[in-house]
Amino acid sequence: MSTSDFTGFNTRAIHAGQAHEEVYGAVVPPVHLSTTYAPVKVGELRHGYDYGRGTNPTRDSLQVQLAALEGGVDGTAQAFTFGSGLAAENALIHAVAGPGAHIVMGNDVYGGTYRLVERILGPWGVGHTVVDMADLSAVERALAESSSTEARILWLETPSNPMMKISDIAALAEAAHAAGALLVVDNTFATPYLQLPLELGADVVVHSTTKYIGGHSDVIGGAVVVNDPQLAEKVKFQQFAAGAVNGPLDAYLTTRGLKTLGVRMDRHNANAATIAQHLQGVPGVERVLYPGLPDHPGHELAARQMRGYGGMVSVQFTGGAAAAKQVAETTRLFQLAESLGGIESLMNYPAEMTHASVAGTELAVPDNLVRLSVGIEDVADLIDDLDRAISGL
Repeated sequence: MSTSDFTGFNTRAIHAGQAHEEVYGAVVPPVHLSTTYAPVKVGELRHGYDYGRGTNPTRDSLQVQLAALEGGVDGTAQAFTFGSGLAAENALIHAVAGPGAHIVMGNDVYGGTYRLVERILGPWGVGHTVVDMADLSAVERALAESSSTEARILWLETPSNPMMKISDIAALAEAAHAAGALLVVDNTFATPYLQLPLELGADVVVHSTTKYIGGHSDVIGGAVVVNDPQLAEKVKFQQFAAGAVNGPLDAYLTTRGLKTLGVRMDRHNANAATIAQHLQGVPGVERVLYPGLPDHPGHELAARQMRGYGGMVSVQFTGGAAAAKQVAETTRLFQLAESLGGIESLMNYPAEMTHASVAGTELAVPDNLVRLSVGIEDVADLIDDLDRAISGL
């Protein structure tokens, strides 16, 4: 069956790349652990497989599945999966850029992305500019001022991490293309269930599949999705030649998680919206950042380019850093931990955890902010947990 046979998101999530195994009829495709494959004879591979770094059936199944979701039903997208989200980002940048290239990125991108560009790729000769992605004219100026003669990249997160800013993907795609740059969208927060950047004009989608796609806090991974064949060949070469691939067990766990993405995101969305609305009236809360709230500056834009507002909520407290840390350290259901997007609720203090690498820069996160990854537990229990912790301030 072709992925174009399926129009529904959940149907594609369950069936794309998941044909039953031919020998025994296993409905769930087996995990292929072999590192190498015997050819029919010298120069004649069996179904294209020779060595696990280059190709693996379990990884291929995941890549087909993810491409079917990010690329829609037209079948033009290609996905490539990696050992982590940062490995995916690194492979993409090496595929399209070199010394002298320039990256224009948002002023609140994930701290690990900034660290990769600043400290790993910077000494290699890749420059960068930080700009507010909500200010289209500022983005256009930053692109125009880039003196690169190599490929340029406009790097976008929407919703952003952790300030929950919403940026106009279609408008930024036009600006990037007018400047000869690629628009790369980190779609980790939204997932393909809520947002399809390729359909809005983006050239590349990147993911930390560790988060909502895996969904169970038990597997690290990353992905790059493109719909241009030439760009796909470049990324494929990086995946093979540099070798930062995900192993077959990791690919299997990610596939298993991806099959239930739609139903999980429905609950994440509903719980997050309820909690965001509730926290607006809680004493000690200074500000709730959630694009589903009508007073969020990006609410109308999010309503146009997303089918839901996501499961992430950021909260700032009037009591400053001390209050934020106290809340983060005293909840019971919301566990204090790095990462996000699992079925269990997590709380993070970005200023000293996920975004510690951007402390002291213009990307620094307010120290009175905590980031909630709202899980799929019963929302009344989550609200009680937050109320108890906040009432102790």
